[in-house]
Amino acid sequence: MSRTDPDKPIDLRGADAINVLGWDDPERLFFFSDWLSSLTSSHGLLAHSIRSASADASFRRYFRIDSDHYTFILMDAPPEKENCQAFVDIVHLLIEAGLRAPHILDWDAAHGFMLLEDLGSQTMMQHFADTNTTQRLTLFEQATDALVLWQRFSKPGVLPPYDDQLLRRELSLFEVWYVNGHRQLSLDSEQQRILYSIYDQLVHTNLLGPSVFVHRDFMPRNLMVCDDPGNSRLGVLDFQDAVYGPLTYDIASLMRDAFISWDEDFCLDITVRYWHKARAAGLMDFEDWHSDFGSFYRAVEWMGLQRHLKVAGIFSRLSLRDQKPKYLTDTPRFIGYLRATASRYRELFPLLRLLDRIEGSSPAVSYAFGRL
Repeated sequence: MSRTDPDKPIDLRGADAINVLGWDDPERLFFFSDWLSSLTSSHGLLAHSIRSASADASFRRYFRIDSDHYTFILMDAPPEKENCQAFVDIVHLLIEAGLRAPHILDWDAAHGFMLLEDLGSQTMMQHFADTNTTQRLTLFEQATDALVLWQRFSKPGVLPPYDDQLLRRELSLFEVWYVNGHRQLSLDSEQQRILYSIYDQLVHTNLLGPSVFVHRDFMPRNLMVCDDPGNSRLGVLDFQDAVYGPLTYDIASLMRDAFISWDEDFCLDITVRYWHKARAAGLMDFEDWHSDFGSFYRAVEWMGLQRHLKVAGIFSRLSLRDQKPKYLTDTPRFIGYLRATASRYRELFPLLRLLDRIEGSSPAVSYAFGRL
């Protein structure tokens, strides 16, 4: 929207709002306009400054709006499609734990609109383009600091359990959406037996270790770099699906990213650094994890395997069901992750052979993580 007259409010119900904000639901636009107008004077909002901030894989959208001195974030989350109450509850948990999460300044619960603190203009992912190796390492140190702080604050019975049922429901997405949908293949009974046997091993193994609060999408796209160079805390976003489950999940998510790949040496380095911090925090008191990094790293890899299968299914679903084809461009990354892990463990060799059938490829000699 153009800033033609900064003192004159823009009619958010007009054609400009539909064109600029992409809002094709007149009724929802009407409610949004009324809600925003009610906040204009109390927060000094400049309605003419509203613009898109970001959108994600869900039905949520975000806009940025200026005031006389600050910027704020407006969230549009249709309540029939998004669980806004979970967002509110987990914001409070994160802040109570000492993490930097956006304060909620206003919430229209009936329509799913929120006015949020703006944590910054650049994600950790975006920041990588302007950083050298040392600065990148510093960002990952800050990310693992935040992760350990979050995990230390964990309590059972607060968040939904990341249990057998949920893990299996997530794993089922791989066959339904990636194999059947994207690859347009139907597994025969023997192939299904192999895949389901792998599922059984993953679920059993991943539920053995300690349980903590799990962000569930803890990766650089959801971590904000503070605009204030004196503030070393990363902002945490996209946390509304948090659960209580395997301690290995978020570090696997961080280092085996959905949108960027790292050399394996770098993955090992950061994971070792996290392990030392988590061990000092008393989070590694399980079997020999506190004394044997290799044992812990094996658990991280097996947890990552579950995530890669799930996300390959989710990204295929986003393309096929939700008409968001850009996500399919990252699915080869997950197949690479799956191959890399399956090639290291004899129990997972059947998955490796099954992937060859699904991908229509021949086994490679060796596997490694990709490069940025």
